[in-house]
Amino acid sequence: MKVIGIIPARYGSSRFPGKPLADINGKTMICRVYEQAAKSKSLSHLVVATDDQRIMDEVKKFGGNGIMTRNSHRSGTDRCLEALEKLERINAAEQWDVVVNIQGDEPFIHPEQIDKVTACFNIRKEKNAGIQISTLVCKIDEPRELQQPSVVKVVRQTDGKALYFSRSPIPYFRENTDKPWTRKHDYLKHIGIYGFRASVLKELVKLSPSPLEIAESLEQLRWLENGYTIHTEITDKETFSIDTPEDLLKII
Repeated sequence: MKVIGIIPARYGSSRFPGKPLADINGKTMICRVYEQAAKSKSLSHLVVATDDQRIMDEVKKFGGNGIMTRNSHRSGTDRCLEALEKLERINAAEQWDVVVNIQGDEPFIHPEQIDKVTACFNIRKEKNAGIQISTLVCKIDEPRELQQPSVVKVVRQTDGKALYFSRSPIPYFRENTDKPWTRKHDYLKHIGIYGFRASVLKELVKLSPSPLEIAESLEQLRWLENGYTIHTEITDKETFSIDTPEDLLKII
């Protein structure tokens, strides 16, 4: 099984312009993400997909692989597909079975998390035969996180398939008690890394935005509404996303 890791990195973030080039203790954010992802044992190839020459120059400077993509993409998923198709055209003999979308704003991503996502597609295991998309979830221990819209909550089936993602607490306890809900139920939050079968990724980007996606501003709901399944694996490792300059101050 051949797996390609793609790190989407755009320059024009509305909340943090130039975020991939932000300095974190002497290294740019994109450099740190790349170095962590490169430690993964399951990736056959790793590349940064960017829309800006400044980011491309930085990737070349630290010796990474990069490819230019359009600046009009709606999401990192769309950018990943353009990068994949460009690489396939450059070398027709090079084809990948699985694509892993690695967030470009998580400089401390654990390589083991990437390996856990890709392991879901191991065709030698019968239970993995029908998996289309994989992602990670982590237990919520802090009650305050249940009320934070930036923390995406997940409920899933007994076999690990995601039922729904929401910015609201799910499930909702109808009979409120004095106990924190996290002591009544194992709440899960989404860790934003995705693995896709390459053929499925090519189908997903053709889908139009869906009502649930628009309501929650969560792209993965579009996939669920259109009948795709998302397999989740539990990780005990959390990641820290840098969404704003204020987030950066917390780690430097």
